[in-house]
Amino acid sequence: MNAALLVIDMIKEFVTGRLGGAHAQAVVPNIKRLIEAARRSGSPVVYVTDAHLEGVDHEFDVWGSHAVAGSDEAEMVPMLAPAEGDHRLYKRRYSAFYATGLDALLRELKVDPVVLTGVLTNICIQHTAADAYFRGYRVVVPTDCVNALTPEEQETSLAFMRRMYDAELTDSGEAEELLGEPR
Repeated sequence: MNAALLVIDMIKEFVTGRLGGAHAQAVVPNIKRLIEAARRSGSPVVYVTDAHLEGVDHEFDVWGSHAVAGSDEAEMVPMLAPAEGDHRLYKRRYSAFYATGLDALLRELKVDPVVLTGVLTNICIQHTAADAYFRGYRVVVPTDCVNALTPEEQETSLAFMRRMYDAELTDSGEAEELLGEPR
């Protein structure tokens, strides 16, 4: 089986917009390097990003209106833009698996493990890790390719994923080797 790279929520809203900042911008170069490695080896690159429906999403109760489908804020940051052959799915909840078709896509691509990258570690990455684990996937999290709003949230979430979901915490170099293995 082959590794797949999941790029989660690296959209303008969460990187350079209202809910973004230095924490999210710091991981962009590392994710870009992993995307390039995956493409070179033929490993699947799957983008899963928020695309909420205006006025009807439960997440708006917590975060306010954000990443509305079709808005500029819901677009991928240019440095990480999808290329031909990449996959793009949209979500309305924290987990990249919830009502997105991700599990079916990964099974059709005969993928395992999944390499999780993006923001926020303690929300969308952690919920995606849970759902991947529940579905039997091996979960790999390069710690320099995910980030949270605070260092405390980052460390707590990484420790939780390691303990509860047997997530392999690596760095981008190790993940690049994993993704770079020929198919």
